[in-house]
Amino acid sequence: MALILVVDQSTSATKALLFATDGRLLDKESRDHAQHYPQPGWVEHDAEEIWLNVLATVRALLARHAVDAKEILGFSLTNQRETIVVFDRATGRPLHRAIVWQCRRSESLCAAASAGGHEELVASRTGLRIDPYFSASKLQWLVRERPDLRAKLESGEAVIGTIDAYLIHRLTRGAVFACDPTNASRTLLFDVRRLRWDEELCALWQVPVRALPEVRESFARFGETTLDGLLPRAVPICGVMGDSQAALFAHGCFTRGSAKVTLGTGSSVLLNLGTEFRRSAQGVVTALAWVRDGRPVYAFEGIIIAAASTLTWLRDQLKLVDRLDGVEAMATELPDNGGVYLVPAFSGLGLPYWKADARAAIVGLTTHSDRRHVLRAAQESIAFQLGDALQALRADAGIEVAAIHADGGPTANRFLMQFTADVTGAELRLAPFAECSAFGAVSAGLLGLGVFSSLDELAARPRAGLVYRPQMDAARVAALRRGWQHAVRQTIFPREQS
Repeated sequence: MALILVVDQSTSATKALLFATDGRLLDKESRDHAQHYPQPGWVEHDAEEIWLNVLATVRALLARHAVDAKEILGFSLTNQRETIVVFDRATGRPLHRAIVWQCRRSESLCAAASAGGHEELVASRTGLRIDPYFSASKLQWLVRERPDLRAKLESGEAVIGTIDAYLIHRLTRGAVFACDPTNASRTLLFDVRRLRWDEELCALWQVPVRALPEVRESFARFGETTLDGLLPRAVPICGVMGDSQAALFAHGCFTRGSAKVTLGTGSSVLLNLGTEFRRSAQGVVTALAWVRDGRPVYAFEGIIIAAASTLTWLRDQLKLVDRLDGVEAMATELPDNGGVYLVPAFSGLGLPYWKADARAAIVGLTTHSDRRHVLRAAQESIAFQLGDALQALRADAGIEVAAIHADGGPTANRFLMQFTADVTGAELRLAPFAECSAFGAVSAGLLGLGVFSSLDELAARPRAGLVYRPQMDAARVAALRRGWQHAVRQTIFPREQS
């Protein structure tokens, strides 16, 4: 039986997974990594810890399987996007903690770039908007704060990597320094039409072009790896994609108008636009879905900064629950939300508001409210944000998205899934398999390695999962959405007026 080994390096954990080439998930192993918060709004990861977790998860996985080396055809990789690492070119060791996509330390730099009139340049080249969510301003902050790192980047002693580039460098023991276009395109440094690093953007953000990785297509080969000797022979690295695009690929969203949402720490809604680059008038960003044989496929993306992380915050920070597996039952103990809304603007608000300085709020509490109302409001906030994003996507693309594919841990929450279908007015089609991003990277790898010959062949694989259809009365949906929008305004306008 031929096998593919894949690592899914996410915001909260690193997973190693073993797939058969027919798409069956055989086993997986996971390790969490620490979240570092040096100051309010700052988020960092220890990239060395992430690398060690890659090795630890693969080691544990292989220990449970007597796998003949000849059975492993290749290694694939999917990862958290926008998180950036500066590391030593020779050793691969990080020179600073990775600055995570959630981190807001560079808000003032983004504000200065916007005030300087650079928004049109950035949007026309990258499809994105100036925001701390993306990588470039984090790098600008780093080179300003650490002149020693700037000098090393300019001399070539240090390099800059998205998480895929960093891990590929470690996996190949420095032989390959490369990333894929889906990751490169999230930096604000990459021209998504010319498919190359943009020198003008690099100058704007004070990033040395020479420090950036080579960009290879997701289906290309990124060298070979033995995973630091864990494998008895080297296998090709093939199938490299940012996690959200990998999930789009896994769902078989290969045609214009197909869409998916990945529900995780944050959430990403992607709508396939085909091969034409398009700009948004609604605050939707344009993403590279993938590039194959030199031909890019674009997508509109709605970014939700806080999704499942809101529930984690209620557990870990407010201590409202000990475990998250009971929050669905607590929500359904109530007939409704009691007028309570939680706006999870812990790191600002994304689409369609794009308010970096918005902060979280719980609105509508009364003496009758209890923790169940807050927990229900947190779950509902995921659906409301998705509804906002989908409304903007529909308007910009001119496509009536009647169905959306969904994946991620929160899809196991039946209350949330039905509420999401009701609020969005879209049929919600759940992935029939767990680990969607990993499956997408594996699918890309199988295409690149020649196991599959075309997207049509990949799309023909059987898919069947749970489907949730809208059931709620339209008037009730409208009232709930008005309550949500009122709560959102309270998180935005008081700060604008102060």
